[in-house]
Amino acid sequence: MTDTAPERRALADRLEKAGVLTTPAWRAAVEAVPRELFLHPGVFLPEEGGRWRPVTALGSDPAEWVEIAYSDRSLTTQLDGHLTADQAGDLVTGSPTSSSTTPVTVLDMIERLEVEDGHRVLEIGTGTGYSSALMCHRLGEDNVTTVEVDPAVSARADAALGTAGFETWTVTGDGLLGHPRRAPYDRVIATCAVRRIPYTWLRQTEPGGIVLATVGGSWGYGTGLARVVVGADGTAEGRITGPSSFMQARSQAAPPVTGDLSARTAYADSERRTEFPPTLLEDWMPAFLAQLIAPGAQFVRAATREGAPLRYVFDPARESFAEFTAAGDAWTVRQGGPVALWDDIERALAAWQDAGSPDISAVRLHITDRAHTYWVEDHPLLIWQQPLV
Repeated sequence: MTDTAPERRALADRLEKAGVLTTPAWRAAVEAVPRELFLHPGVFLPEEGGRWRPVTALGSDPAEWVEIAYSDRSLTTQLDGHLTADQAGDLVTGSPTSSSTTPVTVLDMIERLEVEDGHRVLEIGTGTGYSSALMCHRLGEDNVTTVEVDPAVSARADAALGTAGFETWTVTGDGLLGHPRRAPYDRVIATCAVRRIPYTWLRQTEPGGIVLATVGGSWGYGTGLARVVVGADGTAEGRITGPSSFMQARSQAAPPVTGDLSARTAYADSERRTEFPPTLLEDWMPAFLAQLIAPGAQFVRAATREGAPLRYVFDPARESFAEFTAAGDAWTVRQGGPVALWDDIERALAAWQDAGSPDISAVRLHITDRAHTYWVEDHPLLIWQQPLV
């Protein structure tokens, strides 16, 4: 087996230079845990045309494998909920459903947990098990519980953790429910995106404990890393620390809008010129706001046969849509269904622009057993509440 100690030290140096690795104990973990052990049986590397090239640990040149393992990027380890690199002989297509997150993101999140000796951590989304191993090294394996919804992914992570010398609590189950058997926890960290922080996580966290998770929606962008502190009354309060993007929790992943889009938008209740271009939703903070206003909505990009741009917002659960067509610099919106989606989103965008277009790190968050409330301080019009039912 190739000795990767030099690569681990070099990785730690890069993470320190990037400003995300600041604690000696976490540096020791990075230097001790071989990332390559957690990439078996292999990874998928992106190629042109939306295809993926499988690279396996046993079938590749050892130097190439080490270079891949210690590259500063996320590495896809599963496609379409089942396909691994050892099962693919050539270029393949598919949607990533499991990955090893870039080390910069992993260590940035872990450092934000502010763990102390003896802390018990619940991790939602085991993935490859690499971040679990780092926490086991820092806190001791009996203080780390990690939950993974995919049985095959969980089994591979558990095997890798064992190979690395950690017999931790690897649980197969729905992480949105936490793991009450080993509660309470001092820290909860999610390595998948959730539409909102489940109240079950707060119930399983000690007062004063920290919950860290990517929240906001299911678009793959326009989401933020929330850091909240649990209070003695069971509520939690905190803020969005900045942009963050993770794969959606499996049970909350929205199926893509497919089929004949013209048929879905055939009958509109209204038509008008927009106050804001729908392309604004391609920016991070407007996308975050849109998903707060319409949590079940999806934003779709398309074009006419002539190549003119089309944009859509669909909310299947509420049977509503907004269809946008461009004419020069202007856009027209047709809306249909019980909810005028674009009217609601435009009001939020107008209030946001009037407030000076603050970025996502200005958003504060309060969680109770009844609702999530988001707001921007000193701007009374920038407040949004999402009931839990």
